[in-house]
Amino acid sequence: MRRIIAQARKELTQVLRDRLTLVLALLLPLALLALMGTAISLSVTDLPVVVQDLDNSPESRRLIEAFRASLTFRVVEMPVDEQPEQSLIDNNARGAIVIPENFGRDLVRGQNTEVQFLVDASDANTANIMRGAANAVTQNFVKSLRAKTALPIKADVRLWFNPGRESSKYIAPSMLAVGLSLFPPLLAALALSREGEQKTILQVYVSSISAHEYLLGKIAAYFTIALAEWFLSLLLTFFLFGLRLRGDPTPFLVCTVIYLFCTVSFGTMVGAAIPNQAAAIQAVQLAGFLLSYLLSGAIFPVANIPVPLNFISYVIPARYYIVVVRDALVRGGGWAGVWHAPFVLAAIGGFFFLIAWKNMRKMQVEA
Repeated sequence: MRRIIAQARKELTQVLRDRLTLVLALLLPLALLALMGTAISLSVTDLPVVVQDLDNSPESRRLIEAFRASLTFRVVEMPVDEQPEQSLIDNNARGAIVIPENFGRDLVRGQNTEVQFLVDASDANTANIMRGAANAVTQNFVKSLRAKTALPIKADVRLWFNPGRESSKYIAPSMLAVGLSLFPPLLAALALSREGEQKTILQVYVSSISAHEYLLGKIAAYFTIALAEWFLSLLLTFFLFGLRLRGDPTPFLVCTVIYLFCTVSFGTMVGAAIPNQAAAIQAVQLAGFLLSYLLSGAIFPVANIPVPLNFISYVIPARYYIVVVRDALVRGGGWAGVWHAPFVLAAIGGFFFLIAWKNMRKMQVEA
């Protein structure tokens, strides 16, 4: 234990002496969280839509006003003699509404009528949102026409956990986890790869410290830095995004400790296997950050990931920690929904440590 503490103290002393590295280690996760949490938005608003009203009746104008009142669309009327498709080709609009002749007359008579809605589907996700919003506006318009007739079923929808549908309350918790998957393992990987690159690892080989003591000392030092990064990032989510802890915080705290151990162990595994700083940085960026960002459910659900890549997400620690953070800061469900996360994170972290120990086992000398 004394050798582990001595190794950790030595690593922390080196980091504290390099003030620039320390400042970057603490500030870069905050910058990433603030930037990604505010720049990424899942809400689609103010999409330009042109309207070709071939009827020009009170009913058609009411329909246009219904689309204009929607936050999703920004209605721009166009002359009758122009083709709405041209606005989509010229990228002046993302959609076009064509109201046919006799639209108002058919509604008054109770006859069925059709309204054409052309959507630019070059962005498939936005196109689906536009289609859903257009259907919702049309349905509400039809209900307003039948206001005097009592509907047999009226849906009373209540939004739980995020009634304002703020994207930041979905993105910010995941960015907290993604940031912790990049910077702590990067520091740990650089520390080990630098010693291998500069051959100062030979001093460790001739010492009496064992491989697991050496690695645990490294992990303890950078776990301490990771804990400081987590605390500052958590404060930022409270003040910048208005989030707070909900329900029992025990699952969040327990999983945080295991997750930080897991990410730092990943960094030591990379540093022990790659004695080159540039290559170690690339490995951590690819496996630690890029996969955590794309395949962990940080932006879109894991269920939407194609099946061949979906299996990779099962070994990404951020996938499980994101669920825990969102539950702690948004839902407050407690252990019932995240009981499996600490076990999976502990298994993955133990695997990372085992691989790092196997790479460093050559320093073990039998007495």
